[in-house]
Amino acid sequence: MSRTPSELSVPDSSDTTLPARNLAVNSSGSVFELDWTLWLFRACLAGAAAAVTLSLSPFGLHGWFAAGLGFALAFVIFLVEHQLKRSPSPGLLGGAIGGLFGALAALLVSAVIARTSEPEATKSFLEYSALLGFGYVGVTLGSRKFGALKPGSLSRLLGVSSGGPSVHADGKLLDTSVLIDGRIAEICEAHFLEGPLLVPQFVLHELQSIADSPDGLRRQRGRRGLEVLQRIQKLQNIEVRIIEDVPGQTGEVDRKLVELALRLRAKIVTNDFNLNKVASVQGIAILNVNLLANALRPAVLPGEGMRVFILREGKEVNQGVAYLEDGTMVVVDAARRLINKTVDILVTSVHQTPAGKMIFGRLDDRSDGSAAMKQAVGGRSERAARPLYPESNAD
Repeated sequence: MSRTPSELSVPDSSDTTLPARNLAVNSSGSVFELDWTLWLFRACLAGAAAAVTLSLSPFGLHGWFAAGLGFALAFVIFLVEHQLKRSPSPGLLGGAIGGLFGALAALLVSAVIARTSEPEATKSFLEYSALLGFGYVGVTLGSRKFGALKPGSLSRLLGVSSGGPSVHADGKLLDTSVLIDGRIAEICEAHFLEGPLLVPQFVLHELQSIADSPDGLRRQRGRRGLEVLQRIQKLQNIEVRIIEDVPGQTGEVDRKLVELALRLRAKIVTNDFNLNKVASVQGIAILNVNLLANALRPAVLPGEGMRVFILREGKEVNQGVAYLEDGTMVVVDAARRLINKTVDILVTSVHQTPAGKMIFGRLDDRSDGSAAMKQAVGGRSERAARPLYPESNAD
């Protein structure tokens, strides 16, 4: 389900409980209706199996014994269904294809056995053994090999398209962390993002739960995330779509976000370091706002000068710490005595860390020398302006 920015309105923290409650009621109602239909179909299947065995009387069974055999056959079918529905789709497809190839191999072997001079009982035994053996090997190998393939690998291998274009093609899934961070709004305003922005319902629910938190800081962060989403919706060049939850999908938000990205073939926009790693391992394209911010920071080379404000003391002796406008930390040697002052420094080295870039520098002796020279010249001119004999001037 998709909505344009004009159709979607994210409620504030005071009235966000109603949509979540309605969504829960609708989801539970649809699941109940689906289960009721499935169980009715199973009951019809069990009755049909019992009716067939009653009419055919296999193995010389009659009456309740034949009906019991039919119910037992239906129970075995239900067990097989229960095991197969846990298997992934590539595994099921591989098992079916492997079973067909196994049956074909058994048919070829049976054609060879039929031309032998062995007794009919021996031929029948060998034919059934070949059918069961080749069928079992084909199903097990096919499910394992195809289950190890990534989504879309089979289509690329066969040279066919995996289907029509996705409704959310070129979409970007927004994580909770990137909405709370807020810089995504400035990136959208600068036209650095293309394609629709996809916001899953479980991300909205997580923002709502954070906005309703009794902790003041968490409540402020949640409301900020909702405000940022509203700000993005008002942009004319960006389309925001709300993605409905998949019925029966459980787990943490990060896990559901990865599964949704795989299903929609969409990218994920996040600031979460762990989600970045997990999604990258599964072949999902990640747009990390922190990496973008680090890439856009101006390059600083050793020997360059800059003016910084010493904010606090550093970890080492006599060190002072300053910050640039983009948040880059600057460590200045021998600047502890200059806290709360603006000084000129020379960059000595630049270190790249997982958290960002760190700049190390020292005080610029040239600026100190020029300041001392100005002070000395000013002092001499002031002394020269003073009269040598103030008493004679007074007279």
